Amino acid sequence: MVSHKAGPLKQAKKAHKHGKHRSKGALSVKGKTGVVSGKGKSGVASLTKKDRRNRDKQIKKAKLTSSAADKRGLGGAGHAPLCVALVPAHSGIDLSQTLQLLQKQGEVQATSGNSFYLMSNRLKKRLQVVCPGGSIFDQLDTVKCADLLVIVWDSSYNIDPLLRTCLFAQGLPPVQHMVVQMSEQKVSDKDIAIQKKQFNEVLMKNNFSLNNAKVQYMREERDFDNVLWGLVNFKHHTLGFLKDRGYLISSQVELQETGPQTGTLVVRGYLRGRGLDPDQLVHIPGHGHFRISKIVSSPDPFSESNVTGKVYECTNPQTLEMECEVDEMDAEQTWPTEQDFAEAEEAKKLAKRVPKGTSAYQAVWMLSDDEEEEGEDSGMEDEEGEEESEESEEEYVELEEEESDCYKDSDNYDVHFEAEEEAAELKKFREAREDEEFPDEMDTPTDIAARIRFQKYRGLKSFRTSGWDPQENLPRDYARISQIKNFRLVRKSLLKQSGSDKPVSAGSHVDVYISEVPLSLKDSSSSSLTIFSLLPHEQRLSVQHVAQARHPLSTVDIKSKELLLAQVGFRRYVIRPIFSHHTKSNKHKLERFMPVTGNFVASFYAPITLTDSPAMLFKIEEDSTVSLLSTGTLLSCDPDRIVCKRVVLSGHPYKIHKRSAVIRYLFHNREDIAYFKPVQVRTKHGRRGHIKEALGTHGHCKITFDKPIQQSDTVLLPLYKRVFPKWHFEYF
Repeated sequence: MVSHKAGPLKQAKKAHKHGKHRSKGALSVKGKTGVVSGKGKSGVASLTKKDRRNRDKQIKKAKLTSSAADKRGLGGAGHAPLCVALVPAHSGIDLSQTLQLLQKQGEVQATSGNSFYLMSNRLKKRLQVVCPGGSIFDQLDTVKCADLLVIVWDSSYNIDPLLRTCLFAQGLPPVQHMVVQMSEQKVSDKDIAIQKKQFNEVLMKNNFSLNNAKVQYMREERDFDNVLWGLVNFKHHTLGFLKDRGYLISSQVELQETGPQTGTLVVRGYLRGRGLDPDQLVHIPGHGHFRISKIVSSPDPFSESNVTGKVYECTNPQTLEMECEVDEMDAEQTWPTEQDFAEAEEAKKLAKRVPKGTSAYQAVWMLSDDEEEEGEDSGMEDEEGEEESEESEEEYVELEEEESDCYKDSDNYDVHFEAEEEAAELKKFREAREDEEFPDEMDTPTDIAARIRFQKYRGLKSFRTSGWDPQENLPRDYARISQIKNFRLVRKSLLKQSGSDKPVSAGSHVDVYISEVPLSLKDSSSSSLTIFSLLPHEQRLSVQHVAQARHPLSTVDIKSKELLLAQVGFRRYVIRPIFSHHTKSNKHKLERFMPVTGNFVASFYAPITLTDSPAMLFKIEEDSTVSLLSTGTLLSCDPDRIVCKRVVLSGHPYKIHKRSAVIRYLFHNREDIAYFKPVQVRTKHGRRGHIKEALGTHGHCKITFDKPIQQSDTVLLPLYKRVFPKWHFEYF
């Protein structure tokens, strides 16, 4: 038997290209495994799969152990006491009896005003119980710093809607509910079950979560015996905008006069958050930002030792200046160079097809044939486009021959013009359109020329894609503010630096000496104060933008640049904002009034805020009370955000011939038509066109559109102008 052998012309199979590494087959032939010994590119020895699993298991176990230790340490020795904020559901609830019964549950230390320290030897926990004042902002400031919020209810189960909305908008720490229904008569189990069911329905109605909600019912004095057990057992978390800064809620406040109008404020309490650096600035809500002169470690009220601690002096203080120094000579002063002159001479030599009788100045503003063709429909086929262009040229020639019907003798166009009849028709037309909803539409003024009234406006071919230099024609107020070129990158870098260890760590009991504090703060020194540390550059003024949504219960009309109160994070100030659309474009249309539905953006002058913070807008009433308008969050601090005010001039077709039409009421003189001739017009039905010429002396003009228009259509001329917030800033 003869076997077949391949001939010399047999093509060999191409070898597999496995890359630079050796294949599994090559490794198995040499008796090696896929694990490479030695160190990798990072300089760390490679681990086997079993070792990697063991490493991950150890990391997970270490994290769980650390988390459990932190949870056990909350309120214990070496940590700050648990801050519990007692907030009544409405102003009619008296907390005096509740506070007295709470103080009987442990050893009371350092009672000051509306706050006191409570030590429970049975639970080995320390608490700082704070009952804020009756003002809504005092309650919000206390809740920011609290580890636990306890809402005290009475038998009516009512809650202040303003308080509830502001708490949800600001952000809630862990929440517990205490229902105080003190009664000498014994309540049956059936009545207790009914009351619990009714209260759960109230919590659901007010959007409080029922999954982890802890409700404690206080009907007798003995019910307070186990109240501390519920207060110290909860899942702890901190509000997001406070994770990167240090803050303190005072237990004792003292103002030392050092001058006729200023003094040194000494705030004592436990430091929380990230710790504090004496070189940092601190913010006191309602008063502003100040420097720290020194920080002194004070004796712990729960400790028996009274030895004073270390003193941390301020060595590199930051500036308190909010505004930049205005340089009067730093204006835009440019002089054309020789290259600019050469380019201008070349531009003069470019030929452009213009109508007969057009001046050189008007020719500069006229669109070329290529620019006009860009506004036409680009989705049609090339052959159809060519046929349409040829047809339009033929029509244009015919119109010149047949112009005697519609446009004959334009010099004598207004011989038979009746001014009174035209005015009556204009009045009737305006009255017919009063009920139409078009907020940006504006009638062309008759007492002043449109080219003067709208000289600061410009026309845009496309609001979305047309360019707009954010650095041109800036107001004088922009010289007083600071600008961060890359806000996201700078914020990321500064927040990373804030995570480093501070000289004074969190949990320390300290006395913070704040210098140059006005003596007007003396009135509020008896109540609990809260101070917050500022990150670098957060004292500087800039243009702040907050994304907002209107509160459902707010129906009052709010105009742009109206005096409002804003709370962004832990700061409050009086501002005059402007409202705009919330879009991803580089230009945003102005809203003349605060929108009732949907999202919008409010822009105003305010200090830079680097952390993501909640934002709320309030209206200040005549009796100094406030009403909530909108809630949202901080968007950015960017002075380059362009907000454009739109004005739409409207006209009505008078005579129509194919794609050309005579439009009236758009202008009232020939000079305005020549001035706005380069601007593209449009109609409500989507047609686009360009102004060709003026007819007569009373504002009639001939416009050519991309397609024929209807007699019932309206011709619109949109104009845009950049607007800026009104300068107004003061702390509230």
